[in-house]
Amino acid sequence: MSKKQIHFVTGRLAEHFLRDTLSGLANSADFEFTIQVMPITVAALMTPQWIAKRLEVPNGTDEIILPGYCDGDLTAIKSKTDVEIKVGPKDLRQLPRFLGKPTQPIDIGQSNIEIIAEINHAPRMSLAEIISIAESLSQSGADLIDVGCEPNGNWAGVGNCVKAIKDLGLRVSIDSLNPVEISAAVKAGAELVLSVNATNRDAALDWGCEVVVIPDDIRDIDSMNDTIELLSGGGVPLRLDPILEPLGLGFTNSLQRYIDTRQRWPDAEMMMGIGNLTELTDVDSAGVNFLLLGICEELGIRSVLTTQVINWARSSVRECEIARRLVRFAVDNKVPPKNLASDLVMLRDSRLVNFDESQLDGLAQQIKDNNYRIFSGQEMLHLLGAKMHLQDTDPFELFEKLQATDPTNLSPSHSFYLGYEMCKAITAMTLGKQYTQDEALDWGHLTKSEKNRHRLKFAKKNK
Repeated sequence: MSKKQIHFVTGRLAEHFLRDTLSGLANSADFEFTIQVMPITVAALMTPQWIAKRLEVPNGTDEIILPGYCDGDLTAIKSKTDVEIKVGPKDLRQLPRFLGKPTQPIDIGQSNIEIIAEINHAPRMSLAEIISIAESLSQSGADLIDVGCEPNGNWAGVGNCVKAIKDLGLRVSIDSLNPVEISAAVKAGAELVLSVNATNRDAALDWGCEVVVIPDDIRDIDSMNDTIELLSGGGVPLRLDPILEPLGLGFTNSLQRYIDTRQRWPDAEMMMGIGNLTELTDVDSAGVNFLLLGICEELGIRSVLTTQVINWARSSVRECEIARRLVRFAVDNKVPPKNLASDLVMLRDSRLVNFDESQLDGLAQQIKDNNYRIFSGQEMLHLLGAKMHLQDTDPFELFEKLQATDPTNLSPSHSFYLGYEMCKAITAMTLGKQYTQDEALDWGHLTKSEKNRHRLKFAKKNK
């Protein structure tokens, strides 16, 4: 069976990136491709009418893919050919996904792990603050909202707090060792109690809800035995949490206790409080969360307790929501969690497309309009204009070099735009990210799209 023949239409600026992307798909692609490079630098400036006058469709073509910003009525193109026409993605980095690669779509929508997100020091907050935080945590992917009480406290407002969160349609747990606080929370609708040990296990028999059992001595899982026996005998549903300790204070040994607990109680539900690592380690939280959820998935630990108080862990709930699906897929399919999704690849990009100086020199010779193109290499920023190629490691020096050419098109707004784009370019160069002019840098799940393509506005103004 012959492969599908796809004809791609692009401009000179995007040609290299497009060829590189399609070539990277060559081994797994179920199609063959041709590329028509139109006599225009910026593909996004093409209109359907302009393309129709210049389109050349190779024999045997099954499908034509136009640039993503080629919006409008496609009638002019369709009147020239019977081949199916599609408008591609606006960001070329999304082209593999647009083409359905890999050929069998990867379903990472399933998960085994429940996310419990704690509102720390809830008694110190107003009810309005608690409700706002609870809604935000839920929107980020939390399954239960955990109301964190104060050690040795006795919060009279705990029942009202739990009820207010329940009224939002959310599930609630209570984090306290105080039987008085816990009883009030359970009566108001809390369905899970964190935590139970020798100090409050007798009271737990009357709460009528699931509880999390912790050791009396966190370095000895045997100290859970009596609590487990009492609650199991009383028909109380429970989860086991041997307690994760911070790095430097017994982290590795605590991981071993989770392994030992799973081996000793192979069918028990378990929970891991991962905030002890993310909140107490000077490192971005995404990788830490992913690794801990991978451990949980392999050990059959089906719930995690997380917080997002410290700034470097402020998106922990969302990171856990993404990670739990990736680790489920990896474990179920016995594959490394690579090339599945890039939502947690935030600091650096998965791959880079670089342009060498000869390519950029050639492109500069082709530019006819009065607008500038910015590129970021591994160690150099490049600014291209009509028959002009400037470069420097410092965006300020680069802008001075541009001013030295005595340009006639540097209005205040255009200068501000170039400064903004150079800032993005130097950030990309510093971190090892892909910079594409007028496109947002890819920060994984934290990416904020840029809808205003200012370079195109200037280009259309100067046409």
